Amino acid sequence: MNKKTRVLIFPCGSVMAAEIYQALRYSAHVELFGASSVDDYGRFLFERYTGGLPYISDNEFDEAFAAVIKRLNIEMVFAPHDSIINHLAPKAQAMGFFLVNGDPTTAAIVRKKSATYSLFSDCDWTPETYKSLPEVQDWPIIIKPDIGQGGCDVFLVRNLNEASLAVGRIANPVFLEYLPGGEVTVDCFSDRNRKLIWVGPRSRVRVRGGVAMRTNTLELSREIEFIASEINSRLNLRGPWYFQLKAGLKGKWKLLEIACRIGGATAAQRARGINLPLMAVQDYLGRDLIVAHNPQVNCIERNISSRATLDFDFDTIFIDLDGALIINGFAVPQVLFFLYQSYREGKVIKLFSRYEHDITKILKKARVARELFDEVIHLRAGAFIADYVTKKSILIDSRFHERSDVAAKCGIPVLDVDALEFFVR
Repeated sequence: MNKKTRVLIFPCGSVMAAEIYQALRYSAHVELFGASSVDDYGRFLFERYTGGLPYISDNEFDEAFAAVIKRLNIEMVFAPHDSIINHLAPKAQAMGFFLVNGDPTTAAIVRKKSATYSLFSDCDWTPETYKSLPEVQDWPIIIKPDIGQGGCDVFLVRNLNEASLAVGRIANPVFLEYLPGGEVTVDCFSDRNRKLIWVGPRSRVRVRGGVAMRTNTLELSREIEFIASEINSRLNLRGPWYFQLKAGLKGKWKLLEIACRIGGATAAQRARGINLPLMAVQDYLGRDLIVAHNPQVNCIERNISSRATLDFDFDTIFIDLDGALIINGFAVPQVLFFLYQSYREGKVIKLFSRYEHDITKILKKARVARELFDEVIHLRAGAFIADYVTKKSILIDSRFHERSDVAAKCGIPVLDVDALEFFVR
C-alpha cells in the first residue's frame, strides 16, 4: 500500500479550512491533521487535532509550530488564510514542510492590494488607483485596507468629506476607482511547472460575511482566461488560487484582488468534479494532472452547520429500531452516519425493539447490516430499556417518555434522532 501524505491544515476552523477537510477527508493519498490557535469549529472536524498554538504575532509561534511539524511528521501544509501564508512562506523550507502556494515573494505581493495593483499597473484590467485624496477628480471612489479580506472595512465615498471620515477608520488605506458592475470570483490551479490547468469563474449571488452562500458557475470567457494567464505568468503560483473581478462603468472587468489559497466557495468547483485541494496533493507527489468537470452542475447553496461536544465518556450505544434507526420502513441516513462513525471509534452498538417481529428481516428490507450491532435486545411486555443500559452508555430513542425514564433512572445522555447532526463529523 502506498504511503499516505501527512497533511496539516492550519488554522483549521474557518470556512476555507472546512472545505479543504471535506475535499481530502476520504482520499486514500492523505492522512489529515488540523491545528489552530483559536479553540473553534476545527476541533469538531479533525480526529487528529492540535489546539492552543500561539498566534503568528507571538514570538513563540515559530518554535511551537515547528515542534508540531516535527512531532506529527507533517509533509504538506495548507494555510487557508492570507496572513498565515505570508508568515509561513519564508520559513516553510527551514521547518521541513511544503506549503501549498507558499512562494514568499508571491505571498507578500498578493497580501497587499497596493503591491498587487503595482505589479499589474500596465494592464487595462487593473483599476485606476490614487496615491492621495487630492488626486481624485471623479467621485465616488472606493477606500479599503491595503491588507484585508472578506469585504471588511470597504467604503464607497462620494466626496472628500466622506473620504476623510473613512480614512480615519482604516489602517493603510488604498484609493481606487468605483466599480459599479457585477462581481465574479475565478478559481484557478497552477501546477509545479507553472502551467495553468484550471480556470473556473463563478458568481457570488448571495454573500454573508464575505463568503458566497449561493454561487453559480459561469462559462469561461476569453477575457477572463487572458487575465488568469497574465496573473499566472507574473506570479509564482503552485496549487489552488483565485482572483476576483468587478465590472467598471463600461462593463469591462477590473481586478479586485488575488489570493494564493482557495476561496470561501471553492466547493462550487468540487461539486463539478474539480477537487482543487486534492489536485494540490497529487501535484506535490509529482503527478501530471488532467481535469474533467461535470458541466451539468451550475449552482450550489450553502448554510450554517452546527456541531456540539458531548462531555460524557461512553463506550456503548443503545438505539431503538422503530422510530430511530428505521422510520416508515427506511433507514435514517443521519443515524447510520453516526453509528458507523461510532463503530470506527470502537463503540459497542446495541439495537432494541419492543415489537414481536423478525428484526433480521426488517433490517434486510431496509438494507441495514445486522453485523453492525453487537447485540439485539427484544423488550418484552412490561420491560424497560432503563433496565438494560449501562453507566457508560447513551440512548438514541424517538420516544420522549422512554428518554425521560432513562435520563431519570440512569443519568446518562439521551438523544432524539434530530440531535445526531451535532455529533457527526
